[in-house]
Amino acid sequence: MSTQIVSRRAIEALRAGVPNRDAVLALGCEQPAIEERFRTQLQEAKEGAPKGTQAAGFLIAGDFGAGKSHLLEYLQHVALAERFVCSKVVISKETPLYDPAKFYRAAVRTAVAPGRRGAALTEVAAQLDPRSDAYTELSAWAHSPSSGLNSRFAATLFLFKRLGMDVETRDRLISFWSGDPLDAGEIRKLLKSCGERATYTIEKITQRDLALQRLQFVSRLTTAAGYAGWVLLVDEVELIGRYSWLQRAKSYADLLRWMGKLPGQQSPGLLTVFAIMSNFESYIIEERNDLETVPSKLRAKGLEDMAKQAERAMRLIQREKARLQAPDLQAIRQTCKKVRSIHATAYDWQPPALAVERSGITSMREYIKRWITEWDLKRLDPSYTVELEQTALTQNYDEETALETSTEEETERRS
Repeated sequence: MSTQIVSRRAIEALRAGVPNRDAVLALGCEQPAIEERFRTQLQEAKEGAPKGTQAAGFLIAGDFGAGKSHLLEYLQHVALAERFVCSKVVISKETPLYDPAKFYRAAVRTAVAPGRRGAALTEVAAQLDPRSDAYTELSAWAHSPSSGLNSRFAATLFLFKRLGMDVETRDRLISFWSGDPLDAGEIRKLLKSCGERATYTIEKITQRDLALQRLQFVSRLTTAAGYAGWVLLVDEVELIGRYSWLQRAKSYADLLRWMGKLPGQQSPGLLTVFAIMSNFESYIIEERNDLETVPSKLRAKGLEDMAKQAERAMRLIQREKARLQAPDLQAIRQTCKKVRSIHATAYDWQPPALAVERSGITSMREYIKRWITEWDLKRLDPSYTVELEQTALTQNYDEETALETSTEEETERRS
């Protein structure tokens, strides 16, 4: 692909405020402390996987336009270079944090395997060697009662080893690991064809528990296939502030789970990073008083464990998030120089130099959009005097019932 096309893609991404790979590679990362912490946790994830422990996830926080999405895109680049499978999930109406089934499916759908272009789990499965020690260890863990897994996982590993050469069967097994249904009758039929019908009982399981077990299973499956692990990057976590109190409570509890901070529910090989608005703490945890009201309401319903988990997650948001550092004047000028060079390559012209000064609470996204807009207009009419007006956006944390979709488990129960 030509340099001009790559540069145009980078400019379009920066203009839209949705950084892509091209923009991130061109601009790099101006958050060395967070990058160093991420690299440390990647190493911990590598070393912890063989020991059966999960590296602790962490939160990053910044204001609107501060560069959270850009940073997550950069961390994905780092993770892929370290041979981690990597997923990016944006919290939305379709991927609510309180529904593990939808959240897991989104994580699998967006997963990228290093150096591969196809569906990540298919690429991971292609690297599995059923004769290897790693596969044998994975199978032994899945068959062990101490794993706590439903027997579907042990059975599908057995079937993958015995029938994996059959393309249709192989695809059905990978599809099940990815989050699609595979009913007990079909599994028993496949087991019967191998003479193992009575070996596996195939117990019933809820959609929620199945999603959580898939997470544990696939993170181990990834390392068994020779990858370093699985990195999950989650953006726009502040959307949970618009849920009702009960959905927020579930989201707090699941945030703790995905970060590997619930005893006995770890996923070795997995590392998670969550990005949240800095003002979530003041608007939701303090002004709306979630820290007191949410645990109190849960306890009134007899949900003591969830109350403790929600409380702990909110304490974590208050005390343990890594804040993005505001750029100094030198960083702003260096970024302006880089963007100017990209714009020059993208449109084969020489953009005029701009006077760059640090301006109050202006975010890096605002600086970049202002520079690009001015160069766009100057490119069309060099004599034009550009005057730009900015309008501040305020974060809306009003509760929104439209964001509360039914979980997959509730949908299945009604059908």
